[in-house]
Amino acid sequence: MHANRRKFLRQSLATAAGIISAADLSAYDAMKSRPIRHEGFETKPVSKHTAPIRFSVIGLNHGHIYGQSEAMIRNGAQLVSFYAKEPELISGFTKRFPDAKLARSEKEILEDSTIQLIVSASIPIDRAPLGIQVMKHGKDFMVDKPGIVTLEQLEEVRKVQKETKRIYSIMYSERFENRATVKAGELVKAGAIGNVIQTIGLGPHRINLKSRPEWFFDKKHFGGIICDIGSHQCDQFLFFTGSTQAEVVASQFGNVHYPQYPNFEDFGDMTVRGNGGTGYIRVDWFTPDGLNTWGDGRLTILGTEGYMELRKNVDIAGREGGNHLFLVDKKETRYFDCSKDPLPYGQQLIDDITNRTETAMTQAHCFLATELALKAQQQARKLDLKK
Repeated sequence: MHANRRKFLRQSLATAAGIISAADLSAYDAMKSRPIRHEGFETKPVSKHTAPIRFSVIGLNHGHIYGQSEAMIRNGAQLVSFYAKEPELISGFTKRFPDAKLARSEKEILEDSTIQLIVSASIPIDRAPLGIQVMKHGKDFMVDKPGIVTLEQLEEVRKVQKETKRIYSIMYSERFENRATVKAGELVKAGAIGNVIQTIGLGPHRINLKSRPEWFFDKKHFGGIICDIGSHQCDQFLFFTGSTQAEVVASQFGNVHYPQYPNFEDFGDMTVRGNGGTGYIRVDWFTPDGLNTWGDGRLTILGTEGYMELRKNVDIAGREGGNHLFLVDKKETRYFDCSKDPLPYGQQLIDDITNRTETAMTQAHCFLATELALKAQQQARKLDLKK
């Protein structure tokens, strides 16, 4: 009876989705049953905690704060309070999260012993100093990218994290909050395309000039385009190639279209090499207004037995919505609609806070992705295009 039921499930999956063979399914099932390991680290069982994680927010300067907060709330965490220096940012957050109390200061939140996690999307230059204070107050920290904007900040953050043993998690949302990218990670681990050789990550963004604050156009505040949106791509390169060591082969940046903002960067690219594969990364602020989303984010993952292409936000060939994944192997070409796949990061982070584990992301990976982006930014040659 059990055998017949399993056979029926296999046939139903193949017929309904047309996306995975019986051999692939067996490998995928086996992968899911194994304990997660990261660089020799094995996770502990998830605890059955009764009280929800309590968290607060400090810094609302980027819209990512809403997605960061929602990632925690939808997994049972309780948003207790928030603080922002800018009055104009408070009303929108209060409207979205009416039960959260407006704190009188950062200190009020930092010294609240009932809070376990601080979430932040402050101005990038301020994120590392805040995270250091959060860890010194015995709390964990989840921050928008770029979570650190200089190598000096990175050195200090690493030092304090090692001393305090707190979690400093940078939410690389183009992986953690994109369902197609999460699915790709599962398929790679299941061996669907063999061993990964290379990733090609493209991160175009729409600039929306009129809505940007002054700090957005000054490199000293955001660290440069490679440090900023390039950190997403560095994270994905390390994750999909399984690299635990990496170096920058070449990098460049430019301000090719906005001379009125001389301290801004609108284009950057880099080539990287790790002990698990190679990668090419391109980021820019040139999404045209004719596209119905903020950016046609794409990721190509080349393996020894096939490749995948992810159209994260839009399929310009006509399929609706985002989270599109295409997989080509030695047998066929398959399409995955990942729009309803789960997003595990929030729950994993809650479990890590409770159990002191590293299931969402190892601390070593978090810092290495940042270090790679910072070094690429530091070493980058400036483009001087003559038109």
